Amino acid sequence: MTLKDQLKADLTEAMKAHDEATRDTLRMVLAAIANAEVAGDEAVVLTDEQALGVVRSEAKKRQEAAQIYRDAGRTELADKESAELAIIERYLPAAMSDEDLGKIIAEEVAKAASSGATGGKAMGAVVKAVRERVGGQADGGKIAALVKAALG
Repeated sequence: MTLKDQLKADLTEAMKAHDEATRDTLRMVLAAIANAEVAGDEAVVLTDEQALGVVRSEAKKRQEAAQIYRDAGRTELADKESAELAIIERYLPAAMSDEDLGKIIAEEVAKAASSGATGGKAMGAVVKAVRERVGGQADGGKIAALVKAALG
């Protein structure tokens, strides 16, 4: 079953259970996937990996919106965004632990150092290598911050 099929099946279950929060959130995610499929010159069917990218994007939007609402003192809106984020996170792969991510970063920093790249000059190459190894199991911003700390 593809990710999109799973979302549709869960949407049906949420509708039957009268779970409005889940229903509305899954509808937004499916709409984002549909928009991604028709964006560009011609319509395509997204692969599971591409659909997962859209789901990650939607999760990031909710996370950022919740933070903005909290900063503005709008806790009720922040709570709504956080609840949507929790629903979306069910469809994301488990995040890599900080310990495992640190090991991968240390290995890639050592590889870069052995090829003569150190400090800020190695940043781009190390971040790219780490992202390739961890895939979607870690946030890009977190990777960049940890690589910068490791190189600094």
